[in-house]
Amino acid sequence: MSARRLIVAFAALAVVVGIGASSVLAAKSQTQITTVKVKAGVGNALKFSLTTKRAPAGKVKFVVTNASTIPHDFQIAGKKTTVLGKGKSATVIVKLTKGKSYPYKCTVDGHAAAGMKGTFKAT
Repeated sequence: MSARRLIVAFAALAVVVGIGASSVLAAKSQTQITTVKVKAGVGNALKFSLTTKRAPAGKVKFVVTNASTIPHDFQIAGKKTTVLGKGKSATVIVKLTKGKSYPYKCTVDGHAAAGMKGTFKAT
């Protein structure tokens, strides 16, 4: 095989490998999930405590634990947990769009009005 043909063959192989690698990387980034821990009713107060209030766009898993003796739930991006008793946990997974803000709240009567709400940002 001539040197020229060998160079062309290696170039073609590099292109194929590069396309394959980028496809694998793209698929991996689409399946990556960010986890946010949420405590509801911290110190029996009507508030949430989140480990972060922003995350990269894509799938975000909210792991919600009721730290209060009062029942609470958590709603964001059209999904919500069940009403949780003291010490109980539930998970909500949502897909968030880059640059958008998403309101979250407790839907138990009067809790959001008392301050159990906030905004989460997808970056």
